[in-house]
Amino acid sequence: QVETLKAKLLEQAQEISRLRSEQGGTDAEKHRDLLAAENERLRQEMKACEGELRELQRQQQAPCRDCPHLQENAGLQEQLSQLQREAEETRAKLVELDLEVQQKTNRLAEVELRLKDSLAERAEEEERLSRRLRDSQETIASLKSQPQQIKYIIKTVEVESAKVKQALCETQSRNQYLQEQVGMQKQVLKEMEQQLQRSQKTEAQLRAQIMMYEAELERAHGQMLEEMQAMEEEKNHAIEEAFSRAQVEMKAVHENLAGVRTNLLTLQPALRTLTHDYNSLKRQVRDFPQLLQEALRSARAEISQAIEEVHSTNRELLRKYRRELQLRKKCHNELVRLKGNIRVFGRVRPITKEDGEGPEAANAVTFDADDDAVLYLLHKGKQVSFELDKVFPPQASQEEVFQEVQALVTSCIDGYNVCIFAYGQTGAGKTYTMEGTAANPGINQRALQLLFSEVRGKAADWDYTITVSAAEIYNEALRDLLGKEPQEKLEIKLCPDGSGQLYVPGLTEFRVQSVEDINKVFEFGHIKRVTECTNLNEHSSRSHALLIVTVRGLDRSTGLRTTGKLNLVDLAGSERVGRSGAEGSRLREAQHINKSLSALGDVIYALRSRQGHVPFRNSKLTYLLQDSLSGDSKTLMMVQVSPAEKNTSETLCSLKFAERVRSVELGPVSRKAELASWPSQEHLEGDSPGSTAPPGRGHSSPSPGQLSSRSASIRRKLQTSG
Repeated sequence: QVETLKAKLLEQAQEISRLRSEQGGTDAEKHRDLLAAENERLRQEMKACEGELRELQRQQQAPCRDCPHLQENAGLQEQLSQLQREAEETRAKLVELDLEVQQKTNRLAEVELRLKDSLAERAEEEERLSRRLRDSQETIASLKSQPQQIKYIIKTVEVESAKVKQALCETQSRNQYLQEQVGMQKQVLKEMEQQLQRSQKTEAQLRAQIMMYEAELERAHGQMLEEMQAMEEEKNHAIEEAFSRAQVEMKAVHENLAGVRTNLLTLQPALRTLTHDYNSLKRQVRDFPQLLQEALRSARAEISQAIEEVHSTNRELLRKYRRELQLRKKCHNELVRLKGNIRVFGRVRPITKEDGEGPEAANAVTFDADDDAVLYLLHKGKQVSFELDKVFPPQASQEEVFQEVQALVTSCIDGYNVCIFAYGQTGAGKTYTMEGTAANPGINQRALQLLFSEVRGKAADWDYTITVSAAEIYNEALRDLLGKEPQEKLEIKLCPDGSGQLYVPGLTEFRVQSVEDINKVFEFGHIKRVTECTNLNEHSSRSHALLIVTVRGLDRSTGLRTTGKLNLVDLAGSERVGRSGAEGSRLREAQHINKSLSALGDVIYALRSRQGHVPFRNSKLTYLLQDSLSGDSKTLMMVQVSPAEKNTSETLCSLKFAERVRSVELGPVSRKAELASWPSQEHLEGDSPGSTAPPGRGHSSPSPGQLSSRSASIRRKLQTSG
C-alpha cells in the first residue's frame, strides 16, 4: 500500500507540473481543487496505513523481538516518512499554485481597469470629434452665406517635407469631407423646399374651404332671417285670432252668468232644504263612533268565542292524533317485537367547523314536526323522505338517546341477548354516540351504569355477575383490546355445548363491580384501539370495536339461572378513498372496512329476501354478529348521518341501508334461563354467582322432597317471562 501511495504522489506531482506548463489560471485553479481533494484522500489513506503499522508494531513487539518483520517494518516506516515529506512538498507546490492563481487574478483586474480607462478615453475622443464636426458644419454654413469671391486655384506645389505632405493630405481629406457635408445640406435644403411647396398647396386648399364655409354661413344666415320674419307674421296672426276668440267666449260667459244668477234665485229654497239635511247627517255622524264601537265589541266577542271553539276542537283533535300516534307506535313496536325485526334509530349530527363554509356546508336534512320517526333529505334538488323507528335531531342529548334504548339494555338482565351497533359514514358521530366523552358519556358507559343500578335493585333476591370483554376487527383480524398481547389474532368458533352459539377462545374477560371498574376498562380499551387522521375525520376509527357485556344471574329462592349478553358495536365508517385521501396503510384499512361493510349489506339482503343461505362467514364482522342477526337476539341499529350538503350521497346510502335493515324479520326472541338442581338452604346461602354453571336451554326437574309446591309457580314464571 505504501508503494502504491508513493506512485500516486509521483503521478500527482507530474500532473501538477504539466498543468502548470499547459493550462491557464482558471483551469489550473480547477485542477488545483481536484488535486487538493485527491491529496486529502491520500492523506486519509496514509493515516489508515499508519494506524495499521502501529497495530502491527504493538502486536509484534511483545512476542518476537528478533523477527525479520521488524526490519521490514522499519523500512516501511522510512518509506512512510519519505511519503510524508513528499506530501509536504506537494502541499508547498499547491501553495505556490495558489499564489500564481492569485497573481493572475490581480493581473486580470488590472487589465479590466485599463479597459475601462481606454473606453472612457474613446468616449471623450468621440465627443471631441462630434464638437469639431458641429464647428465644421457651422463654418460651411457661414461660407455658403458669403458671396463667392475666391475661385479655386489649382497649382502644383512641391512638398518640401513629410510633415507638409501629411498636412496637405489631411487638408484634402477634410475638404472632401466638407464637400460631402455641403452636398448633404443641399439635399436637406431641397427636401425642405419641397415640404414648403406642399405646405403652400395645403394652405391654398384650406383657404378655398374657408371661403366655401363663409358662403355657406351667409346663405344659412339669410335663410334664418327669412324664417324668423315668417314666424313673426304667424305669431301676429295667431294673436289676432286668439283675441277674436276670447271676445266671443267672453260674450258667451256673460250670457251664462246671467243664466246662473237667475238659477241662484230659484235654488235658494233647495239650498235651505239641503242645509237642514246636512245638519241631521252631521248629528248622525257624531253618534256613529259610539254605535260602531258597540258593533265591534259584539263582533269581537262572537269571533273570540268562535276562535276558542276552534282551538278547543284543534286541541282535542291533536290530543287524539297524538294518542293514536302513540298507540300506533306501541302496536308497531309490539309487532316488531313479535316479528323479531331489527329496530332502527337515526341520529343526525350538528354542522361543525370541519364541514367548512359556503353552499357545501348547508343543512340538507329536515324533520317532520308531527312525527319523530320521519326525516327528509334534499338530494340533487329533490326531497327524499325516510321512515325509521325513531329519529334524533342534532340538538338531541346523549341522555335522550339512551332513554330510548335503556329498555333493551335492561332486558339483558332478564336473560335476553341484545345487540346495539352504530352504522354510518366516517365522521358521522358513531364513536361519540357509543362511547361519548368523559363529561358526556355515550351508550356503552350509560348501559353498564344502568345494569349496575338494576342489579343493586334486585340484590335482595338475585345474585348477578357482570363481565366485560372488548375486541376490535382490524384489517379482517380479530384482536383483544383488554389482553396483554393486543396484536395476537383470535378466531371465532362454535360453542362445544352444542347450542350453536359462537364464542372467541382466549378473549379476555374482566369482572366489573363498580363504575370505577368500567372507567378503567374503557380507558384501557380506548388506548389500544386504532384511530388515524384522514381528510374527512381527524380521529377516524380504523377498526370495528365490540364491547361484549355478559350478565349471569341466579334467583336464590327458585334456583333459576339466567344468562344475557349485551353486544355494543361501534362500526368503522364507510369512506370514499378519493375524498378521504387515504394512502399506504390507511388505504389498506379503508379497503378492509368497506369490504366488511359490503359483506354486512349482503347479509342484510339475504335476510330480507329470506334466502336459504346467509353469507355470515364472508367477513369476520358478520361472522361475529351472526348471533345478533340470526333471530336469537334483540337488535338495534343506530344509523348516524351528516346533514352537510357535500355528504348527501353518503347520507342517502346510509338511510337506504337503514330502511332495508328495518324490514328484516328475525323471528321471536328466546330467553336464556334454566332451573338448577334444587339445593339445600345452607347451600343457597353459601353459593356465589361466580360458581354458576354455563347456561343451557333445557329445564332440569327439582330434586324430590324439596318444596315440591313451588314447582308450579316456577313454571308460571318461566312461561310469563319467556
